[in-house]
Parts: sequence; structure tokens; C-alpha cells
Amino acid sequence: MTDGVDSTNGRNVRRRTVLTTALGAVPVAMAGGIGGAAAAFAAPAGDRGAVEGLTVEHRTNPLGVDATRPRFGWRTASATRGRRQTAYQILVASTPERLSPARADVWNSGRVASADSVAVPYAGRELRPSTRYHWTVRVWDENGRIVPGTPAAHFETALLSTDGVTGWDGARWISMSGKAPNTAGAPLLRRQTELTGRRVRAARLYVSALGVYDAYVNGHRVAVPHGRGTTHELLTPGWTNYDARVSYLTYDVTALVAAERQVTLAAVLGNGWYNSRVSEGSSYYSPDGNRLALKARLLIRYTDGSTQTVVTEPGADWKATDTGPYRADDIYDGQTYDARKELPGWTANGFDTAGWSGVEEHGFTTKFPDSRLVAYPGESARLIPEWDRAPRSITVYSGGSSGKAATLPLILRSGETAVIDLGQNMVGVPRYSLRGPEGAQVTLAPGEMLNDDSAGADGPVGSVYRANLRSAKATSTYLLKGDPGGETHQDSLTFYGFRYVSVTATDTVTLTGFTGRVATSAVRDIGTVTTDDADVNQLISNVRWGQRGNYLWVPTDCPQRDERLGWTGDTQLFSNTGLYNADAVNFLSHFEESLIDSQRIYGQDSAQFTWVAPGNRYNHPVPASGWADCGVVVPWTVWQMSGDPAVIDRSWAAMTKYLDWIHRRTGDTYAGQGAVFGDWLAFQNTGTQLMSDVYYGYSARLMADMARATGRTAEGRAYDDLFARIKRAFIANYLSTDNGTLTVRSSLGDPPPTPGDTPTKTEDNTQTALLWILKLGFHETQAQRRQLVTMLAENIGNDAAYKAAHPDSTRVDYAENTLSVGFLGVNVLAPVLTDVGHADLAYRLLHQDAMPSWLFSVKNGATTVWERWNSYSKDDGFGPVAMNSFNHYSYGAIMEWMYESMAGIAKDPAHPGFRHFFLRPHLDPTGRITRVAGSHLSPYGEIASQWAVEGRELTYRATVPANSTATLRLPTSDPDTVREGRTPLSRVRGVEHLDFADGIASYRLPSGRYELTSALG
Repeated sequence: MTDGVDSTNGRNVRRRTVLTTALGAVPVAMAGGIGGAAAAFAAPAGDRGAVEGLTVEHRTNPLGVDATRPRFGWRTASATRGRRQTAYQILVASTPERLSPARADVWNSGRVASADSVAVPYAGRELRPSTRYHWTVRVWDENGRIVPGTPAAHFETALLSTDGVTGWDGARWISMSGKAPNTAGAPLLRRQTELTGRRVRAARLYVSALGVYDAYVNGHRVAVPHGRGTTHELLTPGWTNYDARVSYLTYDVTALVAAERQVTLAAVLGNGWYNSRVSEGSSYYSPDGNRLALKARLLIRYTDGSTQTVVTEPGADWKATDTGPYRADDIYDGQTYDARKELPGWTANGFDTAGWSGVEEHGFTTKFPDSRLVAYPGESARLIPEWDRAPRSITVYSGGSSGKAATLPLILRSGETAVIDLGQNMVGVPRYSLRGPEGAQVTLAPGEMLNDDSAGADGPVGSVYRANLRSAKATSTYLLKGDPGGETHQDSLTFYGFRYVSVTATDTVTLTGFTGRVATSAVRDIGTVTTDDADVNQLISNVRWGQRGNYLWVPTDCPQRDERLGWTGDTQLFSNTGLYNADAVNFLSHFEESLIDSQRIYGQDSAQFTWVAPGNRYNHPVPASGWADCGVVVPWTVWQMSGDPAVIDRSWAAMTKYLDWIHRRTGDTYAGQGAVFGDWLAFQNTGTQLMSDVYYGYSARLMADMARATGRTAEGRAYDDLFARIKRAFIANYLSTDNGTLTVRSSLGDPPPTPGDTPTKTEDNTQTALLWILKLGFHETQAQRRQLVTMLAENIGNDAAYKAAHPDSTRVDYAENTLSVGFLGVNVLAPVLTDVGHADLAYRLLHQDAMPSWLFSVKNGATTVWERWNSYSKDDGFGPVAMNSFNHYSYGAIMEWMYESMAGIAKDPAHPGFRHFFLRPHLDPTGRITRVAGSHLSPYGEIASQWAVEGRELTYRATVPANSTATLRLPTSDPDTVREGRTPLSRVRGVEHLDFADGIASYRLPSGRYELTSALG
């Protein structure tokens, strides 16, 4: 619970503040700052800790592991100070009973003297496909003692093949015979088979689709584990470049098969991304439509050792029809479901398929013989029950009425419109329950905003605003079967981005229930930041909800209009925030694989990384620095946050191809390739070539880091040299000292496209140019650096004197202490300000609610981050419909700074994965924020950092996980006042005092929990 914002409904409500973190619920409003919880920080007597968090391929007890040398990870949990691992021993066995050093029959690593516990590769005998392996790890601590309580875990291999043949037992891509693409009705496919054994020991379903599928076994829709129960996925198997790779998923369906003597395997096929205009321009796209197809293998193992497989293949009793209730579906346009056409029992045993068609082999493998069929490596997109949204309000409009409040159950008559507010802009599907006459049609039209009487509204006041959806129809249509007991439905072959839903009906119906079901691939939150400022907390909530909605199989730009694409610029600039917030290592690594496929298929000269991935909609082979650099930034960021260099090795050839391509284009000018989008949607334009040049330098620097980390010493030196040459060329081109005045010539070159009301001219000394120059050190002297910092501070400050000195700047139109950056400046703004000693300006920008600012949208009712700084205002109305998403997470990249500088949990680039990290909280000089709590589940355990200022005293609490260390940088007037209890921190056993400068005391901390106080000046 936070002071000010109830993040479940977006309301600003003042109440007592409680900061909830990994350290527990702490009432920070009490006297003494954070409050006394010393007992929680005291190590239990004789605490030896425990090993926990066992993962394989960054997943817990995963099914469908396709790596031949899977990577193991674990954490050591201990409150003992200085707990660290000195050795480990991994055991892998065929049964749990064999998990001992003497009996492990798959792999015994032996005792390995190492502190490694992240991404430790398997080195045992060759793994078999479709096999469960059990494993554990023994850990020795700093005293040479085994850490007790080591749990056992398991993982299960997938088919360990990518050719679509090996391991599939003859399974083929099958389609409904005679069904032409884009004809009405989703294909329903089924096969019933007699079980050949007596007692089922285990059953696994391997399944994929050209399109998307809902799979059923013996009348039950296949679900996935979630919490203590299960949930359903949405739009499996996700989106890839189908001509390069298609994903399949693995399910444990033992319980669905074991209870019966026959087995029915069934599926509904939807168009998904494969047969939709979302894929226009893609090499697999057909203007005449693509036929949908299913590929599946059901493997059944019996207790007597025998096995049975049921596979998709022509003939073999597979039957299909398109006469069922799923009448139409499209990613952009929604879904139509006619309950009158339901076929009760069609997914279960004993259903009569008389009149159904047969199936035939789909021609996909002939058309795309090199396409790989690969196990999906991460968490599928799924519905998250705990995030379900109940209506916050319902208003019924009739004719020209002003509307009346209503509650469920609600009688809705023809000519009336019910507008439902779920209180949160979200992504997923509505679930609704109805009673009414057979054939009554109910239409649900989701949207993100309500119309008011301001400019740009597309309907009466109170109606759902949908102009920004552009050509997307985004409509859920349901035709009732007339069941007197009521009927319930939720779409499964599409998704929507919405907070509001308008409901109309052709006949009188009763709406008895309504829920917004949230879908995401970011299924586990692993980080949080909470403050005692209501507006900042709402911004944090907005960022998180934007990530949930746009991390859906691919990291999309927006979830609602006729776009929903994996834009690479958005992805790279938000990736660090995304990994702080959620368990997204596999998600972003998988996207990198799609991006590499897109580079080869669609990239200019098969070398430039593309604007979007997968697919080719809106993509063009035009240089696009900042977007294309996603192919370098994402691997670096994933490696930094996870400590796993595997993504570097998998991406290395593609990354070097990209950098080599730029050099071939620009040669010894050491200029970037060009940047068509520049600093997209900025309110102060920077020349696109400058943006390209800084990203060329940035990618070169990241490549040097990654080369050294993976043993590519010569390449590291080469990229260091490239960076130095880019820097020299940049300084010569853009830094002018004419007449003794330093000028950044950011006005040189073309402006980016200027959709809507963004500025059309470029300017010198723009915020974004200054930020990137300071970030990369693109200056010659410290005196120049100081001048650049002053110029940046004056630009942001934007006082009367600055405006008078720059009458032609776009800055004259905006308030003091406002930002003017776009997409390529937003994620570096606050971090660079903090690094150059201006955390005060970062906080002033954070608190600003005049446009442009982060809180402008909060002040205007946002519950997610907007595409434009001014997407809407109560005074000026709606922004340009051509480019105006109300769920666009890019500007939410500010949360990276909230973790690293406000809460103070910052990675150390020299020690990826938080093996060593920084605790460096920056207090709010404005005094508006006096309490912050942050946590992040790192590969080594949960890091917590929490501070409160009461008068001139700072109370600080932190957790450093076992097997890691931290450098603490804490504000104080005197390092002697930094104390744990009554003991100066510098005298605490295991703590090393490093230095004291500029009001900051620095210490090296071993693992453990700390509660400190410090006197402020």
C-alpha cells in the first residue's frame, strides 16, 4: 500500500503510507523514519542458510528444454553476513532416488571450486529427447561447510530437434480439407484414438500451429501451471518469422489422459499473426490469405514401459469442420462468436463427426523447407487471474441522455449503450456473462479513453473513444444461444488494449457478469519501487501496466490499434527497465532471435537490424540508428542483468555483421548509417545524423564490452579503436568553439519525421544531443564537460533568461524544469543528469506535471504510459489520431533511474548479473519524496534498498544477497555518523570503508542485511 495511489483502480487516495518490500511491510510514517525492525535483520543463531531458486535455462522446473547443454542456476539464502559460495557440485539423475554423489547416473560435476551459480552449463552425457531429469546442487560456504537444505528440482527435454521431422513420429502440418483461406469459420480439428496400454504413467503434448491454437485433450482445454492452480494461455504459439522458425510448446497432460480408455486430441485454429494484415509485407504473407494448420504429437507412456503416440497426419481419423461457433477472428479486428453454432462435446470422446470433413497435408514445409520448428524457450503469454479487473463503474446511455449509473446485473435494451470502466488500461480480453433470447447479438467495443467535449473527440460525451485505433475494428461480437441459465464467453483468438468497453445489443439482454482478463508474457514481477508520493507511485504503476500489456509474445509498441508490432527502438530503450521489473530474460532473448531472423530476411543487405520484428509491416530497408541498434543493446542489457553471456555468443555473428555493414557504408568518416526516426516525437529536434553517430559509438562501446567478456580479446581492442575514431569524428563534426563559445551543432542535417504537432526544425544544443555527448564522453577536455553540463542544466531549467537568449527555440513555449526529449533521449535523461551531479534536476523533472513531463499524463488521468507527451489533456483534448497510443511504454524507461538512483539498486557493468552491485540512493533535494523502498530479485537473490528522511536523519535498510557484494554510497554530513546501531559502519566486521567525498561515504559491504542511520548536514 502506498501513500496516494491505489494502483488497482487508478484513484488518488490519501492514506497512511506503508512501504511493502522484500523486507516486509514497514510503516514508514512512524517516528524514527523507517521504523524498528532490527530483529528481522539479525541473523538467526547458527544460521547456515539454504540453497533455493533452482533454474534450468532461467526457468523453474521447465518442460520443453531444447538446449543440448542447458544452463543451471541457483541462489543461496542466508542472513549470515559474508555468506558466499566457495564450491558447488551439480548432480543430475534419471530418478529422484539417484540424486546422491554415489548414484547420480546422468552427471556428477564433482566438487568444483567456484563461486559461479549463474548459467553454469551442463557437461554430462548426451541428453535424450522427451525425458525428465532430476537435479540438485550442493554448495560449500566460505567455511568449507555444505549449505544444508538443498532442494531437488527437475527439467524435461523437448524434442531436441529443429527440422520438424526428428522426434515428431511422422506428425505433419494438417489443414481442413477444401477450406479456402479467409472463409468464415475457424477450423475445428479432432481425432479420437483407443489407448493401447492399461495404466498411463505420463503424457506429453507437443503442439504448434500456423496461426494460433486452443488445444483440448479429452474435453478439457489444455492449461499451464500458475501459482497453486492453472491458467490458460492466449494466442499460442506466439509470433515468429514463420519462414525462418515456428515455435512449439510442451504440456503435461497426464491427468487429462489417464482417466479414460480413449483419448481425443482437438484444437481450434485462429488466424493469429500468420494470416492477418499485421503481417502485410512479410515474406510468408499472402494477400489471398494463408491456410491455417496444426502440428501435434501426443506421447503417452505406460507403466509397463510401452509407449503410444497420436500425431497429426492426413487421414488417420482426423476430422475437421468450420461450422462451429468461432465465425471470425483477427488480431486487429476482434472476434465473432455465435453460440447457436456450438457443438457440445466436440472436444471429448464419443462425439459423432458425421458430416465433418477430412484433413490434408499443408504445403508449408515444401514452400519453406528451411524453416525450423523450435521449442519456445520462455514463458508463454497467459491470463493472470490475480490481475483480473472488475468494473469500477457502469453507465447506461439511451439516445441523447446524459447517462445513468448502473450495477450488475444490468438489463440492457436495444438502443441503449452500457459503458464499463475497468479503472485500468490493460491488455487481454473481456469475459462476460449474459442472459437473453436466442440470436440476440451483443457487441463489445473496447477503447482506452472516454470522449469529452474537447477537441478531437469522436463521439458524444461519455462514449468510448476509438479514433486512435485507426483501421482496427477491435470488436468482440457474441450471438446468444438463448440458454435460460445464462451463458459466459471470453475471446481466445485475439486480444485488445482497453480500459473502457461499450456494450450494445440488438434485443433486450441481461448482463450478469463482466471481468477484464489480463494477458501477458511478463508473468512474474521481480522488482518494485514505492515512494510516499502519490503521483510518482501512479507513474510507477503506469509503467508496470504498460509493460504487462506490451510484453505479449513480442515486445510491442502498442496493443490496441492497427500496429501492435515489435518496434526495435521501443524495445531497446525500455529493456533495462523491463528486466528490473519482470522476469524477462528469456522473453527478450527470444525476441533477439526473431530480430536476427529479420536481419537476414528483411534487413538492408541482410545486415541491418530491422525497424520491427517479427514480420515486415511498416518496415523498410532504410537506415534507422537507435532502432537497428536494438540488435546490440538487447544482448548487452540481458547479459548485464542476468549475468549470462549466452545471448552474446548467439548474437555475435549478427552483431558484427551489422557493425561491419555500417563501416562499409560510411568508411573512414566514422559516421553512423543514418537515423530516419531520429529522436522520435521529441519537442526539441536533433538532427538525425547526430543521433546516428552517437548510436554508432554506443554500439561500438557495447561490442567492446561484450567481446572482452566472452574472450574475444582482439575484437575487443578493435571495437575500442572504432569507438575512439567515432568519437574523434563526432567532436570534429559537432562541437564548435568558434568565438570561444562551445556549441553542439545538433541542428545539422535533417529533422526526423514530424507527425502531428511535433516541431519541424532542428536546433543546436538540444537536450538529447547534450545527454548523449555526456553519456559517451564525446568531448575533449574536462572544461568542455563542465560547459556541456551547464548548457544542459540551463536548457532544462528554461528560465526567463534562457528563453530570452534563445527566442527561436521551441523551449520558449514550455515551462521551467521541463524535458524536451523523445524516444532516444528519454532513457538517458535522468541517469546522465545524476551521473553529472544533477540529481536535483532529475527529481525536478520527475515532479513536473506541466507538459512535457512524465506526470503530465498522470495529472490527466493516465493509468499507462502514453506514446506522446501530450496524447491528451483536459484543456486541449486528444492528440493526432495518426499516432496516439495511450499504452506505449517507451517513456516509462524513467523507471530504470528509479531503481538505480532513487531506490539506489544499480548494476555494476564490470560484474554482470549483480555479482557485485551498487547501493547508491539519491535523496530528493526538493523534499517531496522522503521515503523510498525498492527491491529486485537478482540472479543471486533479492536485493532491497529502502530509505527515509526524518528531519536531518537518514534511516537506511538494505539486503545484499549471499554470494554477492555491494558498494554502498550513502549521503552523510560525517561518516562517523553512519552507524549500525551504535557502531560506526566502518567498524562493523566485514565492512570496508572506502572513502568520503562530496557528502557521500562509500563502503564495501559483504552479503547480509543492514539497518543504518546517518546524520545529514
